[in-house]
Amino acid sequence: MKWNRFRLKTTTEAEDIVSSMLADLGVEGVQIEDKIPLTAADKEQMFVDILPETEADDGIAYLSFYLDPEMDKSEMDELLANVKRELEEMSEFMDLGECTIEESQTEDIDWVNNWKQYFHQFYVDDILIIPSWEEVKPEDSDKMVIHIDPGTAFGTGMHETTQLCIRQIRKHVTPETKILDVGCGSGILGMLALKFGAAYSVGTDLDPCAIDATHENMEVNGIAKDQYEVMIGNIIDDEEIQKKVGIEEYDIVAANILAPVLVELTPVIVNQLKPGGVYITSGIIDDKEEIVVEAVKKAGLEVLEVTYQGEWVSVTARKRA
Repeated sequence: MKWNRFRLKTTTEAEDIVSSMLADLGVEGVQIEDKIPLTAADKEQMFVDILPETEADDGIAYLSFYLDPEMDKSEMDELLANVKRELEEMSEFMDLGECTIEESQTEDIDWVNNWKQYFHQFYVDDILIIPSWEEVKPEDSDKMVIHIDPGTAFGTGMHETTQLCIRQIRKHVTPETKILDVGCGSGILGMLALKFGAAYSVGTDLDPCAIDATHENMEVNGIAKDQYEVMIGNIIDDEEIQKKVGIEEYDIVAANILAPVLVELTPVIVNQLKPGGVYITSGIIDDKEEIVVEAVKKAGLEVLEVTYQGEWVSVTARKRA
């Protein structure tokens, strides 16, 4: 069986954000081609002594995604139209390059599972994040361990934006904390909050895959369903979801989303925070820091801290009591 292949040309700076957007739209896995040099952490993940020489980074990235040829044509056309619409909106805020999409066909292959050969355990400070197909080493027995299989939902903890959120959540969690994670993906932030000692987690996401991914990850981490609830819907403009999530219910709200979405989310989500509650944002490329800080202040929140990792930014604020 041949699969429909779509190869999107963009920039290396935008490849993570565009990949996240594709996942939000239901694309199950993206193949990335670029010439970004390997970092020291990347090299540690590769079990070879001599790495191949690569060309200089030209700033171009190709993202390939694959759609089942048995997918209804109208459904495929709708998905591609949504991709193009999202790219057009995102291009107003950052350089996405050419944004051309080439269509071709390729032989059948297990695209959903083949990526597992490239995803290995790694550390965020003293936390070991490990997939189910690897074993915890004896020397890591003293680490905080969380098992994550990203599956078709976004979020493994490997990306800088997620790590920025993890550190801020850990800093502000107490045994009484009730946390809301907007755009929960694989559930990693809510589960780590519980590991850090929080009392209860709630996650929202646009992608229905997030429910199964989060529940599967909860099970392997020994987290009961009465500790973590997942809801599907857009909390920005869906009043039913806003009410279901609850008003002034949360000690912490975390949102690891694109800066333009954070600008829309912030004046809404402030209603979900308790007085004195902490708002943790990430997913912010460095040149978008000011628009998020401005949105946070405009919503009446007090900026507590701005932290950085690579070219990414996290803004942490507090709702006045």
